[in-house]
Amino acid sequence: MPQFGVLVYSAPPADPMALSKHHLDEIERYPALAKELGGKVLGGSYFAGQRGFAFESSVDATTIVGDEVRSGPLVDSDLVPAAFYVISAPDMDTAVHAARAHPATRDGGVEVRRLFVPDDESPTE
Repeated sequence: MPQFGVLVYSAPPADPMALSKHHLDEIERYPALAKELGGKVLGGSYFAGQRGFAFESSVDATTIVGDEVRSGPLVDSDLVPAAFYVISAPDMDTAVHAARAHPATRDGGVEVRRLFVPDDESPTE
């Protein structure tokens, strides 16, 4: 089944320690909700049962483009990358439908991108 990378964006400073218990509970329930919507969360940086991590605020990021190294994120936005996960779904529409149910969409946003899988390799489920 195709796999999709989902980047989670939040308002700075995107401190994972500042998330409310309600928000953390919603994040823990998200894999089951995504499954109900036709997707399957394969892993990510939020879930307590996995060794994951959250990004530090990207306002402190270093960007490298070609030979140029500069301070700050690559994309100028009011939101900063806060976490990521990988979801499998039969198609982009299903992946987007499942990603829209993530609690980060209420006060931040998510970005869904198809992950590259070579033709001679079939992803495992």
